[in-house]
Amino acid sequence: MSAPPPVPARTTEPLANGDTARASLEALRSEIAKAVVGQDPAVTGLVVALLCRGHVLLEGVPGVAKTLLVRALAASLELDTKRVQFTPDLMPSDVTGSLVYDARTAEFSFQPGPVFTNLLLADEINRTPPKTQSSLLEAMEERQVTVDGVPRPLPAPFLVAATQNPVEYEGTYPLPEAQLDRFLLKLTVPLPSRDEEINVLTRHSEGFNPRDLASVGIRPVAGPADLEAARAAVARTKVSPEIAGYVVDICRATRESPSLSLGVSPRGATALLSTARAWAWLTGRDYVIPDDVKALALPTLRHRIHLRPEAEMEGITPDSVITSVLAHVPVPR
Repeated sequence: MSAPPPVPARTTEPLANGDTARASLEALRSEIAKAVVGQDPAVTGLVVALLCRGHVLLEGVPGVAKTLLVRALAASLELDTKRVQFTPDLMPSDVTGSLVYDARTAEFSFQPGPVFTNLLLADEINRTPPKTQSSLLEAMEERQVTVDGVPRPLPAPFLVAATQNPVEYEGTYPLPEAQLDRFLLKLTVPLPSRDEEINVLTRHSEGFNPRDLASVGIRPVAGPADLEAARAAVARTKVSPEIAGYVVDICRATRESPSLSLGVSPRGATALLSTARAWAWLTGRDYVIPDDVKALALPTLRHRIHLRPEAEMEGITPDSVITSVLAHVPVPR
């Protein structure tokens, strides 16, 4: 997935709500670039998730700025944000909140946990046991938390950005398929190129402090109003029957792949259509084309399929399976 073309800074000329929102969301990229070098596809993926009311799983080796990326995004938005470091001893109530006894009133009162925010950074989510991981399922799917039988709605918008390390297995708990399916996108955060890494070192030698984003001049350039206007515009993006059929054919082809024991579910097909619409709108169109579907197929589907053991032994990866499916499924004209 490549990043959309840059959008000029806002002018004093009046723009339609959708155009204003698009310009604001595109400005996120330049703001985040003040702290994070490169990673444009990951930034764009986070914006797509915001537009689709989805959640994001960021996967990459330590030290590639996964946490910094999410913190920079939060600093560029007028949204409340909280961070939870997932550890083996983290309890579900540490995430959702709990009832606390007040001796003065002789009553129990609910103390909200960090999940009551707009942007939750779940750092190293695979380091906590399944019981604590599952505490996020209701929040991610229903946008609410039930404690003592009482449902409590979460703020809107609400997005979970979770990080995990793909090469460390000691002391980790792999996310079950049901929880992986709740993430709209799985974005890989690669190692930087040589030039990008030189840029990173140069910034640090000049005094860049990743713990102080205000010092690099990051400011809010978009907020809830921009998101609502953008989401309304995305909802008006047209999808032809041929494009809907193309999405279905891609997902059905994964279910027939000999390399997979689990293909993409209908929920995955719905997710692919949603992300393709958001991508089409971000690139300035009010209709979806096959290239939009192709651009979002990997991040939307790679975590929704399961390889057979023999395929893994042969070096086949989820990305290679999806790439092969895209090459063989007929493209509508």
